[in-house]
Amino acid sequence: MRWVCFPLIASLATAPARPQAPPGSKALRFDLTAIPATRDSFVFFLNGAERGWAVWQYEIRQVETSQQVRYMARSEFRPVEEESLRVVLNRLTGEPISTFHHIDLFSPTSDTVMVEHDLDITRGAIAGRRRVGTRNGDVRITAVKKPLPSGAVLSDYVFIAAAVTNAAPGDSLAVPAYSEFGDSMATLSIVAEAPTTIQVPAGRFEVLPLTSGGFRVFATRAAPRRVVKGETLDGTFSFQLAGTGPVVPSPE
Repeated sequence: MRWVCFPLIASLATAPARPQAPPGSKALRFDLTAIPATRDSFVFFLNGAERGWAVWQYEIRQVETSQQVRYMARSEFRPVEEESLRVVLNRLTGEPISTFHHIDLFSPTSDTVMVEHDLDITRGAIAGRRRVGTRNGDVRITAVKKPLPSGAVLSDYVFIAAAVTNAAPGDSLAVPAYSEFGDSMATLSIVAEAPTTIQVPAGRFEVLPLTSGGFRVFATRAAPRRVVKGETLDGTFSFQLAGTGPVVPSPE
């Protein structure tokens, strides 16, 4: 969801090197045990016209004495990009375990045609590699290794886990976050707005709007907890839930 995430990523990338939570903010937490196993389909809209699709899948796995949430997403935003995303999270502690993100770009004005990261989080550090492909066929590979503060999350949590925050209407919350594309630490902040009811292709939902950076997501307030819509603050772009289905098990 790089295109979808761009306003948030841009704001994180320009944050101070030693980010501080906004004054008065509460600690932002994510209860991953409340995420249901599901496969959700979304439609992308740009200026009111349908421009693509996305599929998000949450799979719950028992791993020895722990549990994992395996989030997988695929999307196409016509005519500029296709992407795939795979993030593994510790369901019991909320900590990230790994993240893989691959994007193919088709803009005729860009020399970059592919970006990818493949990162693991172990022993207080995030490490792996980034790949960037250009139109002439070159691929630049960059090693990544950075310390990750205790309690830090990934910037993508604002989408992956927005439905299971500890936010209540009127709250301002913050948590240290690693920007996967910015390769930097920042503060992920959200503001919870007044509850409302919205209509999307999949139906009518009571939701809590959560604003972060230049984006707003709408998360259901009752089980099953899920994000049913996201939009830029100016309303130009949105993604909306179109349907749900059973999980397709991923390979071991």
